[in-house]
This record gives sequence, C-alpha cells and structure tokens, in this order.
Amino acid sequence: MLAIPPVVPLLHADLHLSETGIGWLSSLPPMLFAIAAVPGALIIARFGLVPALLVALSLTAAGSALRGAVANVVFLYASTIAMGAGVAIAQTVMPPLVRSWFPQRIGFATTIYTNGLLIGEILPVGLTIPLVLPLVHNSWRLDLVFWSLPVLATALFVAACAPRADTAKATSTPAKRRWWPDWRNSIIWRLGLILGSVNSIYFVSNAFLPDFVIARGRPDLVSSALTAINIGQLPATFLLLGFADRLLRRPSTYCVTGLATFLCLVAMMSMNGWWIVFWAGMEGFTNAVTLILALALPSVLSAANDVHRTTAGMFTISYSCAMAFSVLGGWLWDLTHLPIAGFAPVAVCALVVVALSSTVKHAAIQPATAR
Repeated sequence: MLAIPPVVPLLHADLHLSETGIGWLSSLPPMLFAIAAVPGALIIARFGLVPALLVALSLTAAGSALRGAVANVVFLYASTIAMGAGVAIAQTVMPPLVRSWFPQRIGFATTIYTNGLLIGEILPVGLTIPLVLPLVHNSWRLDLVFWSLPVLATALFVAACAPRADTAKATSTPAKRRWWPDWRNSIIWRLGLILGSVNSIYFVSNAFLPDFVIARGRPDLVSSALTAINIGQLPATFLLLGFADRLLRRPSTYCVTGLATFLCLVAMMSMNGWWIVFWAGMEGFTNAVTLILALALPSVLSAANDVHRTTAGMFTISYSCAMAFSVLGGWLWDLTHLPIAGFAPVAVCALVVVALSSTVKHAAIQPATAR
C-alpha cells in the first residue's frame, strides 16, 4: 500500500493521474478493508485459518505486482482493489490465528504482528526513493513488483512452515457455517467503535497534519511531523512486548491512552515549531498502544469459534468510521476555514476510547445462530 506515495510524481508523469485520481487510488485499500472483511470471515469458516491466510497473501502479492503490469489507469485501480481485498482478508485472519496458535499469549503475539505492520508502513516510504528506484532504473512498475516480493515470500514461508491444526478448520460443521457477524451484539459495535476511533485518529492526523503545519507557517516541518507520528508508533510495540497480556482487560489502560492521545492533540494544536513534531510523535505513540490492545480484543472477548466473524464485524465498522471521519474533518476545515477544525474528529475519537473502556471487562461473546 505505502509503496505508492513515493512514486506519485512518476504516476503523474506516466499515467497523467490528477490529484483526484491519486486520492481515489489512496482511498481504495481502506474502502476494501471495510467491504472485504466479512467475505474474509466466510473464507475462514469454509477453508480454515491457514488456507485463508495463504489466499490473502497470494492475492495481496499478485494485486500489488499487477499494479505495474499495464499502462492503464483502470487496470491500476482494479489491481489495487484486488490487493486491498487480500490485505482485508489477512487482517481478518490474524486475531483468530493468534487465538489458535498462542491462546496463552494473545497480547504478546498481537504486539509482535502489529510491530510487523508498523515496520511494513515505514520501509517502503523510507527505502523506495533512495534505494529501490535507483535499483530498478527509476521504474515505478518494477518498484511495485519489488515490494510485492516480501509478501510472496511470506506466503511461501507460511505454506511450508505453518502448523496445520487450526481451530477454524477443526470445528464441527455447524460452527464452520458461522461467518456472518452477529450485528445485534453490542460488543461487536463497541469493539468496532474502539478500533474505528484508533484508525480515525491515525488517518485524519496523517491527512491533515501537513496542511496544518503549513498553516502554522512551518512548511519545513511537514516531513518531520509525518515521520514523527509514524515512527512514534514503533516504541509502543516494543514497550508492550512485556505488558500487553496484563493490560488487555483493564479499562484503566484505555482511559489513560485515550486521554493521553487527547492531551497530545491539544498540545499539538496549541504549540508551534518543533513542539508540533514532538507532540505528533507522542500522539502516534499513545494511539499505537490502543491499536495493539484493540487488535487483541476479539481474541479475548469472543468464543473460540467466533473470533473470525467478530473480527470481520469490528473491521467493517472501524474502517467505515475512519473513512467517514476523514471526510468530516475535511468538511469542517472547509466550512470554518480553521485548520484546528479538521482535527475535531480526532478529539472526539480519543474521548470515545475512554467512554468505551468498560467494554474490555465483558465475558466471551456467546455463539449466535449459525449462518
């Protein structure tokens, strides 16, 4: 996904993409995260966790590589949709996979794979321009193929080494048919709103931080601020390696991280210069702590055979919220002509995390009627 931003100038030159076209290209993967999560649960229910993960990784690798195969904007969008669907299925697989493989270390295992996700965000952005593009003779097509290779290698590694005893495959036939989320269960909505708040904070902050910094008269800090809010997430993953399992079911943890994110936002909005960069990094850190814990919640709050469909419902709600709040932030900025208004959804989302903190005390979700 993040192999695209560094090659945007090349896409403008080669495919004559407008800024609107780039906007659509960037919005397609999050849109698929919301749309394809429930079909991902169906694949898990029908074929099991490891086969679903192999489908997800293969689809992601193929879609990513095919983005550079044809000099056609429509094909670029179509292959991006395929890639986004693969990522959506993979995201739906991970919580039940953690529950299946690491039932006693859910928080630790979630922290490990979230660390991988965050490093995966950083590497393409940091290495494409100085290293990969010179290696492939400045070809954006070959660059996209290059960044699909680690995904393909991961698929081959999973095929060769993954344990075959996965709980989703081993369950009885009625349980295997359960894939549709129980939308009447309030816990799914609570989990979706918690993760949706976390995702909204991330997407809205990254979308509007550059223009906010420019409005403050410091265009030289745009790159530093964006780097800070993304790199700031990594220390959270290392910190939680030793504490995640102990913090998962404590409402006070979510109160602290939600309030901390809110205070970081207030500080970032009220200060100038390098303080904006500092507080952006701190916001990234506090929000990442909530992200890691939120990703683990379906595994600890769901019955074993329901983790995949609880996860699917949670992701459907959360990414829908992220898209809606991103649009709302831009509308508020345009309406008021105040840069700070664009970040109002971030403030609301941080407080939503606090308000829903008691969710983590609930017992496992009981299986509903098979679908």
